[in-house]
Amino acid sequence: MTDMYKKILVINLMHLGDLMLVTPALRTLRKNYPKAHIALLADKKLADLVENNKHIDDCILIDKKGIDNNLISFIKFIFKIRAKNFDLVINLHRNERASALAAFSGAKKIVGYSKPGFSLFFDKVMENPSIARHIGLKSRYVPGSQHQVKSHFDVLREAVGINEIDDGGLEMWITPAMEAESTKIFNDNFNVNDKVIAFNIGASWLTKRWIDLYFAECADRLVEDNYAIAFLGGPMDLNIVNACIAKMKHKDSDKVKIFTGKLSLAQVAGILDNCILFLTTDSGPMHIGVARNIPIVTMFGASPVPGFYPYDAKDILIKAPEPCHPCGKHICPRQGEDNLACMKKITVDVVMKYVYELLSDYGQKAKDIPRIYGKYQCKVVEF
Repeated sequence: MTDMYKKILVINLMHLGDLMLVTPALRTLRKNYPKAHIALLADKKLADLVENNKHIDDCILIDKKGIDNNLISFIKFIFKIRAKNFDLVINLHRNERASALAAFSGAKKIVGYSKPGFSLFFDKVMENPSIARHIGLKSRYVPGSQHQVKSHFDVLREAVGINEIDDGGLEMWITPAMEAESTKIFNDNFNVNDKVIAFNIGASWLTKRWIDLYFAECADRLVEDNYAIAFLGGPMDLNIVNACIAKMKHKDSDKVKIFTGKLSLAQVAGILDNCILFLTTDSGPMHIGVARNIPIVTMFGASPVPGFYPYDAKDILIKAPEPCHPCGKHICPRQGEDNLACMKKITVDVVMKYVYELLSDYGQKAKDIPRIYGKYQCKVVEF
């Protein structure tokens, strides 16, 4: 096994949460091929997440929205991959671009997920049972049957022949310099005795966003109990964060700090290290939080739970038992009071109950909480 492949490439070009879900597979590959050259191909804008991963030798970055976003540049990029002479390519992203890169990589063996057509160049094509599907002219939505991490492990077992799985959970490393920089940002904004709770209220789908007024009420209650709040998120989240804060009674408190749109992904990780809890939607930052070992309370609306729950036993996922959950739709088709009912019915009282449960169980900075190997099934609450 250890001498079978000398050069291995793993491909995942998806969003930041999906990229974090690949990290247990990288750890397992390193365990089984300790002497191999292992490379990861990812989106350039997400380099912070993986360029310091201790289980890979090389991080190859493609500028999906920039210089590589045209046919000529893409073909040149394929030749760049071919020149590296990989023995094994494992595609963990089933779209056209990733499938093409794998198919034309020139590798001796090509396995994983693939779009039709490109699959003709694969030695072994795997289904991804974590991805939800529409059945019968898209009339029925069926959520995935297992977590994405488990499906990636299935690829390693069935398509690569790996028997020894080393599941260390989601992992992300930042440099000591970035750790120090993030800690300085944290210390410049909070007092030494502040207990800080991070909020991430944005999400890629409207149906993944909890109600902003509810987030505001949670923040107010926590400020009244002498906790500090750090609002995170990217530049695209700034408007909704500002709208949320405008609804707070304590919006002018010096315990409320806005980092939205101001931090790199590595800095977000460093800030989370210093926080004691993360209140978040189902989003990419949620999975960064898992990787940084912070206790999480999350609310799932349209999102299917089995495939993408926060992969850590410390975490709590809350969902309302609406008959249409999960729908997988980006915009809720229901009207009036029923619009976003899956989120509206997750009340502030319910969320705060579990926030205080985790604060009681942990209540210390994420970087000081011991990791527990092998405990990754979060608590799912349906009420």
